[in-house]
Amino acid sequence: MKTLIAFIAGLAFGFGLLVSGMSSPDKVLSFLDLAGAWDPSLAFVMGGAVLTATPLFFLAKRRAQPLAGVAYDDPDRLTIDRKLVFGAILFGLGWGLAGICPGPAVVDLVLAPDKTIAFMGAMIAGIIISARLRLIL
Repeated sequence: MKTLIAFIAGLAFGFGLLVSGMSSPDKVLSFLDLAGAWDPSLAFVMGGAVLTATPLFFLAKRRAQPLAGVAYDDPDRLTIDRKLVFGAILFGLGWGLAGICPGPAVVDLVLAPDKTIAFMGAMIAGIIISARLRLIL
């Protein structure tokens, strides 16, 4: 049952990315281009997501356990450290340069594999390098 719920949630997320335009690198880059031909439409997408999710998070936290699982998957730490800041900067740079982030990249890999395969390769390499650096640091 948990796998079915995850599958349905993934399909809904992917469909939402397509409908909203978040899977279009050109649209994302035009949203990030504040000094040029700025397209504010993705701000409304993000605002709608926050307005929808916020009350649901509050309702979920009132329950002893999640609907589909044994326990909530809360983070181990809530501190902002240099690893978090460095990772956020790298994520932002990658998003700003390519116009793609990991969720939409999976959708784009199906729709436009020739345009997405290089990003996916770089993302996988980054994940491997990050995992190895964690062992060292």
